This record gives sequence, structure tokens and C-alpha cells, in this order.
Amino acid sequence: MKTVQEIRQAIARGEWRKPTAGLAPGFIQANLVILEKRYAFDFLLFCQRNEKACPVIDVCESGEVAPQLAGPRADVRIHVPRYRIYRKGVLAEEPGDILAYFNDEMVSFFLGCSFSFEHDLIANGIPVRHIELGCNVPMYITNRECRPAGVFSGPMVVTLRPIPEDRVDDAAAITAKHRKAHGAPLHVGDPAALGIRDVQKPDFGDPPEIRPGEVPVFWACGVTPQAALMRAKLDLVITHAPGYMFITDVPDVLES
Repeated sequence: MKTVQEIRQAIARGEWRKPTAGLAPGFIQANLVILEKRYAFDFLLFCQRNEKACPVIDVCESGEVAPQLAGPRADVRIHVPRYRIYRKGVLAEEPGDILAYFNDEMVSFFLGCSFSFEHDLIANGIPVRHIELGCNVPMYITNRECRPAGVFSGPMVVTLRPIPEDRVDDAAAITAKHRKAHGAPLHVGDPAALGIRDVQKPDFGDPPEIRPGEVPVFWACGVTPQAALMRAKLDLVITHAPGYMFITDVPDVLES
């Protein structure tokens, strides 16, 4: 699989049901949130107030399945490897498509993802451990509250990547250019400062492998809205499963 379209076709056929880290270098990957139109403004405002965690890439009109900017040939109902269905804030199931759940009242939001900057780290000689190991990035719910908006409030979620101590500044400078992929790190060092008691027990994803001479570095994460959606306890919300992203047609253009 080389092109975005080829990757989407493999996902739609059920041939790719793994995390999407490392796929489609040069194109933005996106977190997905689908909710009823009546909550769309509140959610957009939540994203605007918490742009570090929720950088908006595109928003569909209600009932629209192909995001005009992020993927005009895509179908939001079938082009994510694994979805999550939340009912009243509780995870109900993780289907491979959402054809049975999507309706004309649904609005789809596409939010930037830190997977998009990983190819830049690798190109600059900085290892990305979960890609090396073929597993999912570790994600943690922190003690930092987001700015609320309407019915939405909740804690910030972060991803962790172990970075060699002498490359932390380089990693920060490289990722800062990827503003739509969460930008520079949120925190470097002691996980306890974020309220994380045990890095080997992530809330989402797989435990990290931190080697001697490496420092835990944390970036804001687009799973943050899932924590807010669980707290809001809406009747029905659809998201991607953490780490199983929507791959957009949007080139990852760096910002100086």
C-alpha cells in the first residue's frame, strides 16, 4: 500500500485492522468524532478553546460522508480501521464500519493527530518506538482540565514517546512545525506532573518501552474529545478507536 486511496481501500475491505502509525507519510492523519447536529456547535467551540489537543482539519455538513477538504473521495463510514460507539458516555462496541449507525443528522469532525509528525522525527534520526515495535502509542488521561464549552468538558489526554535525552530539544523543534498535529510537546520528564501514576498502565494503547538514556516526552492527543464525550453522556457518539485513524488527503505542510 502506497497511496492514501490504496490504504483506504484496504481498510474498507477489512484487510487493515491495525493502528495506522507509520502509514501515508506526508499526509495528515485525523482523529474522528461524529455526533448529532444539535451538539455540533458546542463541540466546535470546545475544539476552538482547546486547539492544542483538538486542531480542526475539516468538518462535514450533517449527513455528509465525504469531507470536502480532508477526503472528497472518502467515506467516513468505512475508511477507519476500527470505530468506537459510545452510548450515554459508555463504550458499547468497536465495529469495523458504521454503516448501521450513521444517519443524516450526524456531523463529522476531523482533528489533527500526532501520527502525522512521526515520519519527520524518523527522517531526522529520532526513533519512534511504537512504530519500531509494531504496536500502538501509549495514551494517558492527565490531571489537566480542558476549557469547557457548552455540554463538553474533560481532561487533556496525552501520548508518550521515549526520546533520547540528547535529542529532546530536536524533537520539540521538529514537532513544533506540525501545528495541526498538536505541535510541540506538552510536557517533558516526570509523568507524575501530569497525574500519571504508572506509565506502564496507559489508559489507551500499549505500554511504552523506555530504554536507558531516554526521556518520556508527552504530546497533546486527539483522544482528548473522547474523555469529554464520555463525561457529556450523549445518547450516541461515534469516534475512531484510539490509534486507528482516518488518513486524509491533506499534505502535511510544515509551518515555520
